[in-house]
Amino acid sequence: MMRVADLHVDVLCKMLEYPDASWSGAIADARFDVNPERLRAGGVGLQVFALYLPDEIPSDPESIFRAAELFWSEVLTVRGIKLVRRAGDIEAAIQEGKIGAILSLEGADGLQGKLWALRLLHKLGLRLLGPTWNHANWACDGALEPRGAGFTKAGRQLVTECENLGILLDVSHLSDRGFWELADRAKRPFFASHSNARSIKDNPRNLTDEQIEAIVSAEGIIGVTFVPWFVTSREPATIDDVLRHVEHICSLGGAGHIAFGSDFDGISRHVQGLEHPGRYPDLIEALLKRYPESFVEDMAGKNAIRFFTRNLSK
Repeated sequence: MMRVADLHVDVLCKMLEYPDASWSGAIADARFDVNPERLRAGGVGLQVFALYLPDEIPSDPESIFRAAELFWSEVLTVRGIKLVRRAGDIEAAIQEGKIGAILSLEGADGLQGKLWALRLLHKLGLRLLGPTWNHANWACDGALEPRGAGFTKAGRQLVTECENLGILLDVSHLSDRGFWELADRAKRPFFASHSNARSIKDNPRNLTDEQIEAIVSAEGIIGVTFVPWFVTSREPATIDDVLRHVEHICSLGGAGHIAFGSDFDGISRHVQGLEHPGRYPDLIEALLKRYPESFVEDMAGKNAIRFFTRNLSK
């Protein structure tokens, strides 16, 4: 079975929403798309767990640290899951046959501009950060903010602090202006954890051709996402619809910079045949019908593993 890497799931958000839900119990809770058994069944060897605060949770540092504690107490206590802080942890997880777990922050809202909180999160394992979600916060504007502004002065300080700490920056939810400001300012490779091609499905959360080329040029990576409304306007979205985005990104030089970014547990509808990570073998089978095995291995996991191995601290 091919080793899979996934750049974005919202398990931690669901844990906050449903504190009574059992993520890793003997009986799988149906409210989760992702659970340890499905990760293993899908061949997932590297999983990014996004820390996103749902609307009903106060947007403050305490809530962020509550969610980070769930990462430690619920995810990292599962047998066979290993924390990834640095490049060497990825290789160790592979050699031990474990699932490497990387912590990401989706939206810096709850930091409230307090960079001490960011530094403490880094000590708890945070290695990836998306500055905002779809709207505006103290740092920058998101993809759905009508004014379409970029970064604030405090947001530019956030970018600098992330780069100093070695936290990689995720552009998936940025406004177009914010994307280009980050691209101009970034001294290290940046990435899109869960975005598709806007030329295939016109949605502001998807990437323009120029943005795809900029990520490729910066030696970044793009996680093709399974959010149906980022994939197609048709219902239901299918695996073939996902593959159109793969084809387009590859046509722009992205073959070595493409991965999966499912957004499992962050969506209410699913691509037909991609309802949870246990279905990854079906996606890989569909890819193998169109592409050489070496390309599929790269997309499934090797591209992401190379990206993190190169760019996380040694």
